[in-house]
Formats: sequence, C-alpha cells, structure tokens
Amino acid sequence: MKRRTLILSALGTTGALVVGWGVLPARSRMGSAASMLASAGDVALNGWIKIAQNGQVILAMPRSEMGQGVHTGLSMLVAEELDIPLGRITLETAGPDKIYGNVAMFLGALPFHPKDLDAQDPSATILVSEWVVGKVARELGLSVTGGSSSLTDAWQPMRMAAASARASLLGAAAAQWGVPVAELSVQDGVVQHASGKHAHFGELAGAAAGTAPQSVQPKDRMDWKLIGQATQRLDIPAKTNGRAQFGLDVRLPDMLFASVVMCPMLGGSATAIDAKAALAMPGVEKCVPLETANSDATLAGATAGFAVVGKTTWHARMAAQQVQVQWQQRSAGPLDSARIHQALNTSLASESGHVFYETGDTAKAEAQAARLVEASYSAPYLAHATMEPQNCTARVAGGRVEVWAPTQVPSAARAVAARVAGVDVEQVTLHVTLLGGGFGRRLEVDFVAQAVKVAMACDGRPVQLTWSREQDMTHDFYRPMHVAQFQAAVDAQGVISSLSIKSAGDAISPRWMARTLPALSGPIDTPDKTASEGLFDLPYGFANQKVAHVATRSGVPVGFWRSVGHSHNAFFSESFVDEMALQTRQDPLDFRRTWLKDAPRHLAVLNLAAEKAGWGKPLAAGHARGIALHESFNSIVAEVVEASVQDGQIRVHRVVVAVDCGTVINPQSVAQQMESAVIFGLTAALYSRIDIRDGVVQQSNFPNYPMVTLAQAPHVETHLVPSVRPPGGVGEPGVPPLAPALSNALCALTKKRCRSLPLEL
Repeated sequence: MKRRTLILSALGTTGALVVGWGVLPARSRMGSAASMLASAGDVALNGWIKIAQNGQVILAMPRSEMGQGVHTGLSMLVAEELDIPLGRITLETAGPDKIYGNVAMFLGALPFHPKDLDAQDPSATILVSEWVVGKVARELGLSVTGGSSSLTDAWQPMRMAAASARASLLGAAAAQWGVPVAELSVQDGVVQHASGKHAHFGELAGAAAGTAPQSVQPKDRMDWKLIGQATQRLDIPAKTNGRAQFGLDVRLPDMLFASVVMCPMLGGSATAIDAKAALAMPGVEKCVPLETANSDATLAGATAGFAVVGKTTWHARMAAQQVQVQWQQRSAGPLDSARIHQALNTSLASESGHVFYETGDTAKAEAQAARLVEASYSAPYLAHATMEPQNCTARVAGGRVEVWAPTQVPSAARAVAARVAGVDVEQVTLHVTLLGGGFGRRLEVDFVAQAVKVAMACDGRPVQLTWSREQDMTHDFYRPMHVAQFQAAVDAQGVISSLSIKSAGDAISPRWMARTLPALSGPIDTPDKTASEGLFDLPYGFANQKVAHVATRSGVPVGFWRSVGHSHNAFFSESFVDEMALQTRQDPLDFRRTWLKDAPRHLAVLNLAAEKAGWGKPLAAGHARGIALHESFNSIVAEVVEASVQDGQIRVHRVVVAVDCGTVINPQSVAQQMESAVIFGLTAALYSRIDIRDGVVQQSNFPNYPMVTLAQAPHVETHLVPSVRPPGGVGEPGVPPLAPALSNALCALTKKRCRSLPLEL
C-alpha cells in the first residue's frame, strides 16, 4: 500500500468498501433562501444570510459554541466578505436543512486531504467508514461540531454565501440607481456611489432577494481587513454579565426538574425499583424508569435507572436518594479495567491486527539489524469531565416535541427525540444552547433521549433533566484504554533502519455510529482509523515501516475524547522517537530534524518551537526541557515543555507552542485554544485515569479526578507559522504533544522513562 493511499475504516458486513473521491457529489454551498428560518421583516438572500430592516446581518449558525470561539470565527468570515463591522452580525441557530451538514467532520478533518492524492495513481483509493458516514451526514443533513472541523468545513461555503449576498445587494443598488456595479463600494454595511447615493443593506435587501449572481468569488487575501486580525470573542460579554444561556440556564413557565440515577455497574440494570418513600416527599411529582443508555452490551428493554421529577432540582435529587433499587450486573459479568489491560496486552502479543500502513520490508531490516530498540506503552480510560454536567430540557405535547439542549450534534438530537416520542422528526423543534464544555461528550445523545422520555410522562409540562457530577463521571463514554508495542531496528552504522508499531484497544467510530446514526444498522466491526491515527501517518522518513492495530471490544462504553486517538498515540510515538534518539546517541531535536528532511512543514514547526524555547540554552538548576511534534486535524503542532520536580511533585513551568494551522482567521482564538489544550493535556498527563472494579467506576468527582489548578498552570506562549493553506483544526491539535513533551523532559531530568499515563516519578 502506497504512502499516499488513505487507509481509514471500512463499513459493511462483508469486507471493505472501496470507493474513490469521484463518487462524492458536491453539496449545495449556498442553499435556498428557504433554508433560513422565516421571520417578519427579515429578507433571506441565501441559505446562510438574512438581512434585517435596519441593515443588521443575520447568520445561520450550524455549529455549537463550547468555548472554542467558533461563533466569532465564522462571523468573521461573513463580516469580511460583506464589509460590515463584526458587531453588526447576529446569530440564528441553523435549521435542519441538509446544507448545514458537516461533511468535513468526517472527511476534511482527516490526516490527509483529497488534493494530496495523485489522480494518476490507481491505488489512490479510500477504504473508509468515514466516507459512508459523510454520505449519511450529507443525505440526512447531519450537523456536527467536532473533529476541529467547523472553520475547515465553513471556509469555502460561508465566504461564498457572504460574497453572493454582497453581489446581490450591489446588483440591486446598481439597478435602482442606474449605475455600473463596478462604480459601487461597500463600507460598514452601506453601499455607496461617487454621486453621493447610498443605502444600507436593509434598504436594498428586498430588491436583492431572489437574484442569483452568475459568478462570485470570495475576496483575495490581499484585500482582507478582518481575517488574520486578533479579534475579541463575541460571546464573552454575555458570559460575563450573565445573559448567556447554557443548558442549565433554561427556564420555562410551569417547569419541572428531574434528577437521574443510573445503575452503578456499567451495563447493569435494575430488577426492582421502589419509589414509594420518594413519592411521599413534598415537591415530588413522579419516578420514571429509564432504559439502558450507555452500555456497549445493551440489554434490550432493561431498566438501567430512573429519574425522579420534582418542583425543583433539589426536591428531585433529595427524593432520588430515597428510592430503593435492586441492581444487577450485566449478563456478561462485571467489567474490570485491570483485567481489560491484561487482555489488551494478550491481544497485542497474540494477534497480528489490521495493517493500516506498510512500506519497505521491516522483517528483513529487523533480521539484519545490529540491535533492536523495543518499548511498550499504555494509556488509561479517561472521562470528559465537562464543567457543565449532562442536561436537557424537553416538552412533549400535542404530538410535538420541543427540546433545549447543549449538544454537538443537533440533527442527531432531533432524530433521537423523534424516535423516543414516536413522532416524525419534522415535529421536533430543537434549541441549541451554549455548551459548558464538550470535548466530544456532547457528540452523544443519551441525555436527550432521557429528557424526552421523562417529559412524555409529565402531561405536557416542560422538564429539565440533569445529571449530578457523580452520575456524569461514572456513566461517561470514556476515551478507550490503549496499549502499544514499538520496535526499531538499528543497523551497523547506528542508523534507524525500520520502525514497527502495533497497538490494541477498542474502536470508537463503530460504537458511536451504531448508537447515534439511525440510518445505519447491523454489526459494524471493521477497522477504525481513529484507533491508529497518529501512528500510521507519522511524518518521519524511515524507509521501512509497519503500523497495525488490534481492535478489541471490552464492553466499556467508549466515545470521542478531545483529539481522539491522537491523544494517546502521540504520547506513544513521540516518547519512542526520544528513545530512538537516545539509543543512537543523538539530541532529540537533531534526531527529529534528520528524519524530517522530506517533511518541510513539520520541520518548520519543530524549528520554530525549538528556537522560541531556547533549545540547547542553559536552564535553571533542576530544570529540563522536552520536545514533541504531532500532526492532527490538518494542523501541525510542536511543543517544548520546561519542567522540574519539586518536593516529589512534577512541576511544569513553561510550554512553548508552535503551530501551522493553515490560514489563521483569528490569532487570538488560536492562542487561547493552544493554552486551553495545554491545560487540558497537562491535567490528563499528570492526574487523569478511570479505574473500573466490579463494574463500578471508582472516580466520581474532582477530589479523585483532579484538574490542574491555576497555581499549577505553566506560562504558555504560542507562535504561528504563516501559511496560505486553507484553515486546519485548532481546538484539538494542541493536546497530543503535551504528554510526550513532558515525559521527555522528565526523562532528561531523572534519566528514567515513564511509558504509561498518567505520569509518575
């Protein structure tokens, strides 16, 4: 298989689905004006943009804001093309039209891009479940905020929609004033002519509606005034003065509140529920049984928990503690993370796995090697631990369903609400609130299904369902536990002649598709590229490489976690790169430079990070540096960590980040996301693990699943590599390099190598 061939996951029960990019029809990029929600006085110019009577621009927003600044970034694209101040744009949650489906979540955000393929190469094919999911996403209009794909996906269509709207407005003005379009200009949302005639967008929108410019192109980058400029986030004022509405902020007339309790054993169920004492308490309305929600081995029809409904959350939560329940383990027996870890290592030793990438002849190189360098690594289950626990508000009345949810998948949330209520999806209205953290957890819709189920029992009254922190932590869809074995061959000259990698762990994509996408059914157990991403696509030019993965199915509910497979695979690979450097007596930076000669983008990012961090320069006594480089979501990030050990505790003082994320829309947001990623990654590297014993998750709240505190936070500085490429992802790529860079620094400091997470001295 050639290097530039995409080997991703396949979908189907009878082997791999082999398709070429040519079979993917292009989706509509601007859409019909009917796609915009109707409102009195506003004029829709296409599926993305409406103009208010006062000239305000209303943008259909198909992506969820969870702190990543996407609402500001997407608004900047529109403001740039329309030549209006950013403050003149207001947002409207996009409707269910298919034009808002996020194909880039499944295709564009992959490690390779279609343009990288050689059209003349007949082996340039794609074996991929992402292709099928992309097809489903397009046909169903699956709107997703994830995969660091929001700006990548919208880069072309949103600018085109704004440019088209601008052309229509200019055309309307030219027709009314009897002047050539070329003589018109736009400044701050006002169309002007040298004669003195002028009109704001609202005065021209009616005449512009229904026109379709024949040829429209977005601005040339030389004409940009806003894109690339550091810009304050639009959502910050509302978040600081209390006007912002998160899921838990929803309040409706005659509202009820529900508190959820689920079986403490993963995959378990209740054999009996006695709620008499709870229902006798003041302010308590109902106790509603709930079906199993997040078990990998779903017990059809089993009662996995219950929700108590009360006049306030406090009434509901206190009453829930009085419900008497008899719980039972899942039929396959209790889950145990220690046994799962042993099983993974056994699978790694006994199974060959699916080969995601192979070049050269690793077996021959190993047979001829002067010596071999070997190492094994492991990473634990992790919870998402979003600041806002799972919640959803729902009302079911008159054959209609209305839902208020902090969700990353609005279309999937509508679909599950319809299925639970037994209505057509057109009868479901969804309001997407701000998300108090997502990190992939809100790509799931279990909490939406629960809220609708409870609302159906509440006689048309709205009910807000909330999970406690403990329920959230112990009933997550966890980042999978993974292990990996590395082997490098060193020839007689002391040069690395081959690299073999084999990993093992549960596949995420098949599990997520089976429970989230109603269009897919039946067994879905084929190679999942997220399990091996960050390993099969390493940038280092070793002549002989083989990368394989053994897919397992432990029974633990697993899901997407910020940066997905890259989050642990970068720790594995970049730690071993340092080990190879030390084994061949080379400086870790110089070793990487040697093997990146055919990867100039990666080399440029690496060099920038090293330069800004002062690699090789003296440090304070007891301090050491570590470096790591990783590409994910079409962006390349290098990080240099400066660390020490103080009173037996690991302390990180400084993190220097260099990133090539293509065209930068808002450098301030990029810096903020890199800082966020460093803190998120540092928390995982130092503290985070989920242990399961007798089916019960042992970590339940922040005291035993701690976060990095403000006092522990390092100084973070971000440096951007200039680029004219389309934007890459930003929300996730800063996470993967942190753990290996820190581990490499600790090894330089202590001369001991830690090969498992979280890091321990």
